[in-house]
Amino acid sequence: MALPLTAAIFVGLQPCPAGKGLRYKAVEEKENGAEKGKFSNFQCTLSRQMEQRHCGTKNLKTMQIHPHAGKLPEQEMLVDVPRLVTAFFSMSPDPGVASQRISFGTSGHRGTSLNGSFNEDHILAVTQAICMYRKKEKIDGPLFLGIDTHALSEPAFATVLEVLAANGIEVMVAGEERYTPTPVVSHAILTWNRDVGKGTADGILLTPSHNPPGDGGIKYNPPHGGPAGGETTSWIEDAANHLLVEKLRDVRRIPCAKALSAPTTHRYDYPGTYIGDLGSVIDMEVIARSGITLGVDPLGGAGLAYWERIAEHYGVQLTILSKTVDPTFRFMSVDWDGKIRMDPSSPYTMQPLIRQRDRFDIAFACDTDYDRHGIVTRSSGLLQPNHYLAVCIDYLFQHRDAWPRSAMVGKTLVSSSMIDRVAAKHGRMVYEVPVGFKWFVDGLLEGFLGFGGEESAGASFLRKNGEVWTTDKDGFIPALLSAEITAKTGDDPGEVYRKLTQDLGEPVYRRIDAPATPEEKAKLKGLSPEKLSMGQLAGEEIRDILTNAPGNKAAIGGLKVVSDNGWFAARPSGTENIYKIYAESFLGEKHLERILAEGESMISAVLSERD
Repeated sequence: MALPLTAAIFVGLQPCPAGKGLRYKAVEEKENGAEKGKFSNFQCTLSRQMEQRHCGTKNLKTMQIHPHAGKLPEQEMLVDVPRLVTAFFSMSPDPGVASQRISFGTSGHRGTSLNGSFNEDHILAVTQAICMYRKKEKIDGPLFLGIDTHALSEPAFATVLEVLAANGIEVMVAGEERYTPTPVVSHAILTWNRDVGKGTADGILLTPSHNPPGDGGIKYNPPHGGPAGGETTSWIEDAANHLLVEKLRDVRRIPCAKALSAPTTHRYDYPGTYIGDLGSVIDMEVIARSGITLGVDPLGGAGLAYWERIAEHYGVQLTILSKTVDPTFRFMSVDWDGKIRMDPSSPYTMQPLIRQRDRFDIAFACDTDYDRHGIVTRSSGLLQPNHYLAVCIDYLFQHRDAWPRSAMVGKTLVSSSMIDRVAAKHGRMVYEVPVGFKWFVDGLLEGFLGFGGEESAGASFLRKNGEVWTTDKDGFIPALLSAEITAKTGDDPGEVYRKLTQDLGEPVYRRIDAPATPEEKAKLKGLSPEKLSMGQLAGEEIRDILTNAPGNKAAIGGLKVVSDNGWFAARPSGTENIYKIYAESFLGEKHLERILAEGESMISAVLSERD
């Protein structure tokens, strides 16, 4: 098996450091990324379409959107590939430095080799810790190993395989297609555990999702097929960091060549298994019969090799706009901040596809590991994730007759309340959980959730017969569902959303990122409703102040304040020294600005209090 080296480094502007706020030019959200300048007193916004991201503090200096946003990168923005890969193997992290320790966020451990946060030692330690966890939990079946097209995924794959083979783990790796999307691994785990019965399977994924090309990532999916829960990741993280402290003394490994030829290493037909089963979750026949034209921009990701096979297998009219895989991602439009980022929800990243929207009845893209989606329509351009989630829910709960009548709608607490209104329209309960797709795993697996979706453009849903499809986010099926909706209803998802707003109201939604010290983040995470002295939010009586999610009662790690026509939520970032405020209003932009101002003021007051 060839192990080509691929890479790129971070480019563009740096995140706002605590205490040194940067202010961005505020823009009104337009369906196709058009911008109209506007400033507020304590914040400004970036047009992200799906979610507007802000950086807010007092006494901020103005910064414009990066001049290359929406354009192809300049040569100097690209990476020295040998340097990135050399750093992966040559740099050793210092476990005494917090930023160089292993830290599992909502989607595994991520970092870059250039600053000692994602190097071979991290991969050796995490993989050995997973082997130890498997032994503790008596997980004795194959481990499905998948990688995306990020530069550091290739060398990390070699290291992971060396450790797994040395520990005698049966490993399933891809064939000629090499790359394996996240949802395909989840599907493979569930299929094995349901049908084969020869030991319990789990998986490892080497991906930092849509992060910039210089990032690497590793995450573990246990036998339920979805992201590992907090108890599991804490155990693996602690064991891996102990191995780092002990200078990897207890890590077992063999040379890569021996690992590749080991009797425990097997080639698995990931595409055949997954693609052949797509008809059980999407009505591929109605898409094919309709003759509608589909366009896909693979964004150079792990699913590139799958699209042509999907088109051939089901006879759909699908045009693949690019078949390029390049570790520098030089073919990508630069995101708002000057970084190359494979984010299908960004109007800057998606410019090449947006410009061609009139060529197709419906078009779409997925991020690098194919766990997120972006939908481009003729009527509305690039849909905001919250808008499309509402459309999916409205359609699925009308056209999946075999789903249990008790099946609920899963949403994160920072997703749009439009989802609640759509669910109520169809007589369905909403299951609201903290941020993180791991909270949907049990519901999808057991069937009490028909749909689970995040505001960051991640979703999965049940098969047509009401059984589980995947328990991790799947970018393929929301993309293909947009084609099913268009073929079945005659309206594209943008038109469907506009009809929903005529019946249920039209919300405006925004997010702010503000600097916070680790101490302030800890204070926000432990915030209780009693510390807030608010009776109203933007002129409306407060209905709820939540520190635990209504659906599963899990701690939010922050809080959410809700009124009849608006809400805001605040939570600390798990990876950066910032906190995030999300807000929504059904009464318009001015009402939303009041919500944001009052929310920011409230949180600032709480964080400034002395203990």
